[in-house]
Amino acid sequence: MTNEEKQTGRPRRERERQAAGRQGRRGSRRQSREARQRARGAGILSVLAAGVLAFLIGVGAGWIVGGRLEKEPVNLSAIVAPDWIDQQLLTVNPYSRPGKRLLEVNDIVVHYMGNPGTTAQQNRNYFENLSQQTGDNTVSVSSNFIVGLDGEILQCVPVDEVAYASNHRNSDTISIECCHPDETGKFTDETYDSLVRLTAWLCTELDLTEKNVIRHYDVTEKRCPLYFVDHEDAWEDFLADVKKARKDMRK
Repeated sequence: MTNEEKQTGRPRRERERQAAGRQGRRGSRRQSREARQRARGAGILSVLAAGVLAFLIGVGAGWIVGGRLEKEPVNLSAIVAPDWIDQQLLTVNPYSRPGKRLLEVNDIVVHYMGNPGTTAQQNRNYFENLSQQTGDNTVSVSSNFIVGLDGEILQCVPVDEVAYASNHRNSDTISIECCHPDETGKFTDETYDSLVRLTAWLCTELDLTEKNVIRHYDVTEKRCPLYFVDHEDAWEDFLADVKKARKDMRK
């Protein structure tokens, strides 16, 4: 037995084992701390990466304005009507084309004329003749577009101007009036197809979707367009057709 063993009363091997144990425990604690630090670092990096990704997505979609998530505004005045739309703009007047600018378009409102058998041209001319009104019993009504019995599309009011069709929603919507042959309000196939095409084009130009297409009924509960109010399934089919037409236009 060595002098040290005599002094401590512990064999040398036992002391070596105890020292190795203490050293091992210190190493384990150090490794545990390092692991926790690495985990915290990875968590912070994940949060930062998610934030950067969300920011880039938001900017790319044009939705970040002044610290708030908003949709990038569409320049309504820059929209050019395709050649399959017959532009017959009304004379600026207080009763059917007030000339007031639309600042934004949030929805597209579908209507029916409620005057069976009349043509798009007849209804456009009616809107125009309202400008000649005198006296106290005046009427104010119009629409941005009219779809006729044969599928013809007339534009009466520019897409960057207010039309008198959708009550309190005139200030943020585009209106489409549709002709119909009888009292049921059901559109001809030609009218229906043109309505789908026009609505899909407007959605594309205005950065909207079929979710932004509504009925006059959804604004005031007026039964307009009558057939789409009485036949909810037909309305849902129409929205599905608009969605498909939008996808086809982007190809």
